[in-house]
Parts: sequence; structure tokens; C-alpha cells
Amino acid sequence: MERTIDTSRRGFMAQAGTGALAAGGLLLGAAAQKAEAAPAKTAVSGKTGSGEFWPNGARLVISVSMQFEAGGQPLKGTDSPFPKVDFPASITSDPVVNTWFAYGYREGIPRMLDLWDRHGIKVTSHMIGEAVRRHPELARDIVNRGHEAAGHGPRWSSQYAMNPAQERQFISEAASMVQEVTGQRPVGYNANWLRRGPNTLSLLQELGYTYHIDDLSRDEPFIEQVNGKDFVVVPYTLRNNDILLIEGRNYSPSQFLEQIKLDFDQLYEEGATRRRMMSISAHDRISGTPQMVKAWDEFLRYARSHPGVAFMRKDEIARYALSSPITVRETETI
Repeated sequence: MERTIDTSRRGFMAQAGTGALAAGGLLLGAAAQKAEAAPAKTAVSGKTGSGEFWPNGARLVISVSMQFEAGGQPLKGTDSPFPKVDFPASITSDPVVNTWFAYGYREGIPRMLDLWDRHGIKVTSHMIGEAVRRHPELARDIVNRGHEAAGHGPRWSSQYAMNPAQERQFISEAASMVQEVTGQRPVGYNANWLRRGPNTLSLLQELGYTYHIDDLSRDEPFIEQVNGKDFVVVPYTLRNNDILLIEGRNYSPSQFLEQIKLDFDQLYEEGATRRRMMSISAHDRISGTPQMVKAWDEFLRYARSHPGVAFMRKDEIARYALSSPITVRETETI
């Protein structure tokens, strides 16, 4: 009997839960970096090279994603912590769910922006176009504080189900909506729940994007061929993803903190002999809550206490990967 797969966000989280954070980044102590960062002497994920794994001899790069989605969600039928309700057509919105999302732009992102400022780090914000359009001052504040504005679709839609013409318009519209408000045209892209289609990478390449993140297959950036040209993958994360762990697996903030600390420890150890990147995801209405910001603050203090740790935006990582001779070049494009 064929098994039915739930492709909603909450269904995806439940299935994952049962089966299973620069070149201009913040570098801690130049002298300590030189003492601690190991030179590249051995094969790195199948790629041999000499010199530094990361800019300025950093040992480990941390890549933080801040999803700006709140305000861009459908008015009803959106995945949330509340039980699903099949509203009649006469009910056009689900107020309580929309208040949960509103927390993201009213409290969550402002609180996280202050946190990043306190630690002097820059992040990548994956912005849904409608959220940007409805809250332009907040979108501009994100960019004005030095963070990257990346594409995340104009609205929540099943991008994988679109034909090439529809998807081209969808991706192009996402970039234009962000650029019109922030003045920054996105060069990176994240599909809704990473569900890209067979034409997505080709269209991203054609439309001037440099990288995408809808890939979980490595702990370092890599290059693949799309349309016969280099296209960068800056891998995303589920294991360090707040929406999966907090909403999907019901982790407490303390459990989330323990998870990302353990991930950091292992990658930092590996970073002595190979290029390593740690990816962490923060959603506006989840990581922007008081207790989660405290957990993030503790993690950032912990990570920054280690010599040779750098925080980089994903566009910076992509540019560095393109320029580095030791970047992995995959022979397959998934």
C-alpha cells in the first residue's frame, strides 16, 4: 500500500522528528587565531590545497539564518502550534494564528537584531516578499544594521509544483519585492521548506542568484554546475533549526542550547584539519522569544570564547567559496 506523505510544514516536522547559527565576520583575538587555527595540510573533503580554510585563519565559521516570514503567511490554513481547523469559506482569517506570527515582527526580529548587535555579528535574513512589503521599516532596519537580505519567495507557495514560467516569475518577484524596499537585491535563495523543483536551480542561475541553501548534504560550502556554470551551495540545517526542534520535537530552550553546543564542539574539533561551517536557523516568532534569545545569547558567548571562530553572512561565504581553490566541487547536482 502506498504511504501518503504530509507535505505541510507541520507534517514535515513531525516526519523529521520521528526519524530522526566575516570575511567581515567577528574574529576573536588575532593572536589567538594564529596560535589556534591549523594550516591546511591534508585532503579536505576530497579537495587538496594549501593555505587557510577561511579568511584570516578562522578555524570555524558559523552561519546564522534569520527567517523573516511573519506577516507574509496566508491568513488561514498556515502551520502553527494550534490545532488545524477547516474554516468555512466565509471565515477569511485565523486571528489567533496570525497573532502568533505577528509576534515575529512586533517582538521577535527587533529582539534578535539587538542580540546580534550586542555580539557584533552579521546574519543572513531570508525574507518573504509579502512580509517585507507589509513591514518595510523592519526590513530596512535589518539591512541597515549590516545583515544580508536573501530571497525566500514572494509568498508561501508550493514552488516545486510550478511550471518553469510560473516559477521564473515567482523567483523574480521575490527578488524585486526585497530590492524595492531594502535597496539590496538578493543573491541567495531559500525555498519554502527547502522544497525546490526540477527547474529551480537553473532559474536561480539565469536570474542572477549566486547561491542557494536548500541542501543538507555537507558541513561546508561547495560548488556544483548549473547551466554549465559554477553555482554555490551554502548548506542549511535541520539539526540546528529552531522550528524543527522547538515546534517539531518540543525541545525546551535548554535542550536546543545543548544540541547546538554539541554540534559546535564537534565541528570546532574537525576545523583544525579541514574546512568546517556550522549552520544555525532562527525563525522570527520562535527564536525571537525571551527564553530563546537567552539560549542564543549563551551560545554566542560560548562560541566566541573559542579562538578562531568567525560569523559570516551567506553571501560572504558564497563569494569566498567561489574564490578559494580548496572549495569542494561536486560532480553530481542533486
